[in-house]
Amino acid sequence: MTSRPAAIIFDVNETLSDMTPLGDAFIDAGMSASLVRPWFAELLRDGFALTTTGDNPTFADIATDSLHRLLRQTSGPGDHTDQVNHIMGQFKNLPLHPDTAPGLSALSQITELATLSNGATSVAEQLLNRGNVREKFAQLLSVQNAPRWKPAREAYDYAADELNQSVNQLLLVAVHPWDIHGANAAGMQTAWINRTGASYPTYFTPPDIEAGDLSALADKLAAR
Repeated sequence: MTSRPAAIIFDVNETLSDMTPLGDAFIDAGMSASLVRPWFAELLRDGFALTTTGDNPTFADIATDSLHRLLRQTSGPGDHTDQVNHIMGQFKNLPLHPDTAPGLSALSQITELATLSNGATSVAEQLLNRGNVREKFAQLLSVQNAPRWKPAREAYDYAADELNQSVNQLLLVAVHPWDIHGANAAGMQTAWINRTGASYPTYFTPPDIEAGDLSALADKLAAR
């Protein structure tokens, strides 16, 4: 990356929101907290599969259906509506990561901010309002209004059109390497937030910037 972006676009789920409390919701529903990550990975997988075949599914619909199936698998047949509603309620009321608010405050001094989520705009709106950072964002965008989910190119092109910017003038910030790879393929600049010290997959295009959290990203961008 050679220049400051005209706008920064943030992934929402896991990038801004802390999914740790979902572990307690899974336990309340009679499941192991260790199932949160594979459940989330499965719903992303199935969403990607549907979008590849030309559909543009609703994130919440896939999440709800996959929870019903997971509960039948782990707890047996029956009506698991209450458990599913409890987990989805927690999912829609996650907190921000501790670094999110100060990082966004610093980044908003550098350039315009927006979100681009595979989930609903309303979930992002509620998350940012709870964290008192909604005013930092010029726009909240969802692939529900785009032809396909991220990491399809059309999702990133949609965001560029909505922001009235060229794709190569935008910076995509995400914790998911698949999102980084997709944005790069679409022509965006990219920043990978690596809070856990993970290794980046060698089969994906590497990010332009790697930072341990959003405040560290702001420091790196401010220095450019």
